[in-house]
Amino acid sequence: MFAEIPRRIRERMDVLERRDARDRADGTPKTSRLKQIPQETGRLLALLAASAPPGRLVEIGTSAGYSTLWLCLACRSEQRRVTTFEVLAEKADLARETFAETGVEDVVDFVHGDAREFLGDIDSVGFCFLDADKDVYRECYEAVVPKLVTGGILVADNVVSHAEVLRPWLDHALADHRVDATVVPIGKGLLVCRKK
Repeated sequence: MFAEIPRRIRERMDVLERRDARDRADGTPKTSRLKQIPQETGRLLALLAASAPPGRLVEIGTSAGYSTLWLCLACRSEQRRVTTFEVLAEKADLARETFAETGVEDVVDFVHGDAREFLGDIDSVGFCFLDADKDVYRECYEAVVPKLVTGGILVADNVVSHAEVLRPWLDHALADHRVDATVVPIGKGLLVCRKK
């Protein structure tokens, strides 16, 4: 899955990685930054998504589509699709550009809108990646966990880098009897949950 990333996908990943690094270094306002995951997080996401049980693949927080590209690698290897949600118009435009340039539209269902308005209509989730505004983590978590199939995986980003703001929700998730959960110190810290 990682040994031979298609050229168009790798080239777009490189472009987004450079822009993300520039955004972080040049004082770009936080709301305009891509704020994407690092490559090592992408690799783990693809591995977990490819290993997830049958069910919908969902991403909450597309940004420019970098993490979605990693999920697309899993989708291609497992003949699946990912539904991804982005609320910000500027980032939605970048995501559409990413998907068109990389030719992954056959495995991506992109929704420009607030995932919380659509999660009620999604059933049987095999994998979910949560990387949105931190103030919606708990609401999204509570919407997704009941819809996870047995063995389904939910991964949430930034639990180390944003530990202070996420601590109440993280403590709740780590004690949640519905899932087995742990924090993985990769990238900015991932919460990885598996539905019991």
